[in-house]
Amino acid sequence: MTVKGLSEREVPADIAIWPINYYEADNELNNLYSTIQRNNILITEFLKKNGFKDEEISISPPAITDRQVESYTDPDKLQFRYSGSSSITVYTDNVDSVKKAMKNLVELGKQGVAISGYDYDSRTEFLFTKLNEIKPEMIEEATKNAREVAEKFAKDSKSKLGKIKSARQGQFSINDRDSNTPHIKKVRVVSTLEYYLSD
Repeated sequence: MTVKGLSEREVPADIAIWPINYYEADNELNNLYSTIQRNNILITEFLKKNGFKDEEISISPPAITDRQVESYTDPDKLQFRYSGSSSITVYTDNVDSVKKAMKNLVELGKQGVAISGYDYDSRTEFLFTKLNEIKPEMIEEATKNAREVAEKFAKDSKSKLGKIKSARQGQFSINDRDSNTPHIKKVRVVSTLEYYLSD
């Protein structure tokens, strides 16, 4: 007889990766670089004010495009010749501070930094990295759950439950609890056990 046992947990994420992206445009390359430099300083100051340390903040080199040399662009219709983007990423175990700081991003807007919306590249990732701490307990729970199912089956079929013939632990899955709370994870594992039955 083969039975399955389930174990599920809801756990808080323990790592946050928060990219802050923005775009700028100008006709003068020097001005564009100056604006990006100014924005990076403002964003870094904002992050430090919100409790993040230097080692948790990384600044990517700016990506600059000369739109005049792009073959598919009509130079006469260009408002700005150069466009640039930059990204500052926070990698931290202080998940609550990230959630709090994200709500305060409007402060940067008031200082003239136009943070890009929630496109794929600027989505915040919340990770759960402490699976090994809860793994043994969850395997035990899934195995116990499977045994309870097997015992009920044996009782209902007026049989005796024998030893385990084989056991397979399924893969652990870690998913967002739902789309509104990506900082809460659902951890799940299914164990499959095969028992001997005797009359």
